[in-house]
Amino acid sequence: MSTIIMSQCWPLQQLSVTQKAVLISLADQANDDGVCWPAIATIGKRCCMSARAVRTAMDHLEVVGLLSRERRFNSSNVYVVTPSNFNAAVASTKGKRKAAKAGDAPGAGDAPHAGGAPDAVGDAPGAGGEAAGAGLEVRPVPPNRHITINEPSGEPSVPALAAPLSKAAQEAQMQEACKQTWGAYRAAYRLRYSADPVRNAKVNANVRDLVKRLGREEAPHVAGWFLGVNEQYAVKRMHDLGVLLAGAEAYRTQWATGRQVTNTSAQHTDQTQSNVNAADEAIQMLRARRAGNAV
Repeated sequence: MSTIIMSQCWPLQQLSVTQKAVLISLADQANDDGVCWPAIATIGKRCCMSARAVRTAMDHLEVVGLLSRERRFNSSNVYVVTPSNFNAAVASTKGKRKAAKAGDAPGAGDAPHAGGAPDAVGDAPGAGGEAAGAGLEVRPVPPNRHITINEPSGEPSVPALAAPLSKAAQEAQMQEACKQTWGAYRAAYRLRYSADPVRNAKVNANVRDLVKRLGREEAPHVAGWFLGVNEQYAVKRMHDLGVLLAGAEAYRTQWATGRQVTNTSAQHTDQTQSNVNAADEAIQMLRARRAGNAV
């Protein structure tokens, strides 16, 4: 997460709740250059919205200058969050057009036959020729946007009817995922320690194993997030990649839930459970005594 990008995104106005949520989600996963590569499904899950809503919000963010996209085949797209390029004038104009479309334009709702009279369908004077002046929104299409008539509901990595990938294609995907995972880990490592991490054959094997255990989409995010962990063992080992691999699933859960488990918090949880167990034992003993007295 980049606090620089986040701090620049929070004050921005003239965005809808959906657009702001998607923007903040991207900023939360970006580095200090604004670069991130989350899947559409991941953003939708984090923001509690559909994939279609996420894409629509991204289209708007791209039009107003807050986002640029680099589309990749069989891999997550790369996004660059650019709050400094925000065009408030364009955002304001689009907001006014939407308001007019919803019925806020002067005279909206007062036109004759608004209740659905027979001659209101297609026979009104100027129908079709004056629609552009009635407050209807004309949405600009972002460059290189791929438009389909029927938008898929999910984010399958491989089409349902597509032939299985060859071993060469699978290996190419694995290498790309390893490259992204190492890049995220290295960038976060340099940010924390002002030095590059060691890379050798063992480290390369650890990166590959991490991708296998966490998947191509989540491994880069967890690898970058890991450098923010402040538990004693990880800090003492200077956030060695082997530490991340040893507890990959546990660290992934902490990343997904936004909670870090430190030694102190673990001890506190253990003590709490011990107190609960002691209380349960005392209650059972008391019940047993009462049952004996009753007999």
